[in-house]
Amino acid sequence: MKKLNFADWLGMGFIIIMIIIFLLIPAPAQADWGKTGHRVIGQIAQDNLTPEALDAVTKILDGETLATVSTWADEMRSNPDFRPYDKWHYVNLPLDKQYQEVEHTQENVVMIIERAIEKLQSDISKEEQAFYLKYLVHLVGDVHQPLHVGRKEDYGGSTIRLKFKGRKAEETNTNLHVLWDTNMIDDFKMSYTELSDYLQSYQKVDFPQGNAVCWANESQHLVKKVYSEVKVGDNLSYSYLYSNFYIVKDRLFQAGIRLANLINSIYG
Repeated sequence: MKKLNFADWLGMGFIIIMIIIFLLIPAPAQADWGKTGHRVIGQIAQDNLTPEALDAVTKILDGETLATVSTWADEMRSNPDFRPYDKWHYVNLPLDKQYQEVEHTQENVVMIIERAIEKLQSDISKEEQAFYLKYLVHLVGDVHQPLHVGRKEDYGGSTIRLKFKGRKAEETNTNLHVLWDTNMIDDFKMSYTELSDYLQSYQKVDFPQGNAVCWANESQHLVKKVYSEVKVGDNLSYSYLYSNFYIVKDRLFQAGIRLANLINSIYG
């Protein structure tokens, strides 16, 4: 067996240190509703398409549904070629200003929704249609998540570390953004098809269609409440879920219906 020299030991030490650092770094916050939330929105939209729009969407997506492609924009973020599109998923707004009151110096979720609609209404290739349709499905969901219109300084609540218990016996280490993206929806313990059916069985379409600017302003209004109710280190229980899940349900349903109306207006 080869005797290890100083350089060998040094190299092994570096590897061990890097492994420890990797294990200690917290996982990055998810950037959306999470898979279940996005699929719920996609399924609600799919269920409310006109026959003409459904036929067009099915052809563009090669048989896939709006639910199955709803997470594509996040899945592609691991591809370096898609890194420039990371900023498409959100817009940072101060708590005291609405979208139109802020100067926007980079692309954001509102701009890209508007661009996707414009592109889908124009004469573009099938490949481009699929690209913009998949982003439209995803980003309409993102702009309805209040913390996608959160503060820049805390990355939409991602640096507000919390503990969440919900209905489980064990606490979960999380942050405010992931709590709203994923933890509360997962605690509801329904598949995306079950949750989409549940929402459509009792929710009423008693809200205006609006546009991407309106939806961002709605989220900006809601995020004030979200921020006001927590602080770093809070240990949140089921009572938090009980008092806030109505917002999650409303926003998922609104996003799904509005997405369907958008697609119907383009293809229906």
